[in-house]
Amino acid sequence: MAADSSTTSTPVSLDDLRWKKFPVLDDGFVTLVDVMGNDASVVQAARVSYGEGTRKVSDDRQLIRYLLRHAHTTPFEMAEVKFLVRVPMDCWRQWVRHRTANINEYSTRYSLAIDSMQATQDDGWRSQATSNRQGSAGFLSPTNGHPLTQAEQELQSLARRVYEERLASGIAREQARKDLPLSTYTEAYWKVDLHNLLHFLALRMDSHAQLEIRRYAETIGQEIIAKLFPLCWEAFLDYRFHAMRLTHLDQGVIQRLAAAGKGFPVDQQAFMAAQDASWTNLERCRERDECLGKLVSLGLVAE
Repeated sequence: MAADSSTTSTPVSLDDLRWKKFPVLDDGFVTLVDVMGNDASVVQAARVSYGEGTRKVSDDRQLIRYLLRHAHTTPFEMAEVKFLVRVPMDCWRQWVRHRTANINEYSTRYSLAIDSMQATQDDGWRSQATSNRQGSAGFLSPTNGHPLTQAEQELQSLARRVYEERLASGIAREQARKDLPLSTYTEAYWKVDLHNLLHFLALRMDSHAQLEIRRYAETIGQEIIAKLFPLCWEAFLDYRFHAMRLTHLDQGVIQRLAAAGKGFPVDQQAFMAAQDASWTNLERCRERDECLGKLVSLGLVAE
């Protein structure tokens, strides 16, 4: 699911979105509960600071784009969105690392654990990335009746049966739950202001984010935020999500390549000759690799 900035969405009625369940994964969902504010709320908050004269210079769209382009984030904090989400617990662990939100999660001390666990289909198993310790690489070749899928189903069924047997024997819910797998779904209310929500989406919609949480972020962004805040969403895609950050060192490499006068794209040997001096003695350098990736994507260095 790719974010598209080619058109600006038309705002929709809150009633059209509220409590509508957008499915994610096999049994998860995202639901809009409530929203305070819209694009106009961001503009209104900005004009308190910028004064009446701003309207003569820029219309609402241009002002929102200016604010996001120059990282004037406070006006975006004036709008808030509240969701109800159903999400696997391992995915939820990443979610709650974004601490700038209000959360109330389903309690398995008070209620029975949700009888649903995220399942992995035969074609859904991913290999470990070799260049990124916390990420995954491509999908493994699917097989009919994948042994990993079968083993997962057996493990999940056993865990649920043991959990229910503990409850039936009188064990406290708070203790009976301790061996439930992280694939177990949980539900939570999640309320966050627009500034911090866009930061969440920038990180979790990124191709380097774990696939499962990426699906939630894409659903929130494309199905809800794009429709409630179309001008903010357009600016977010243009200046944050699809943007590229060139560091001072990156700019130095580009300037040296341009000064060499060999035209573009150059080969990677020329890139290495133009690299920053602080990288030259490093056998492995992530910053250099990132710079190379940027220049390749811009067509300045040949792959």
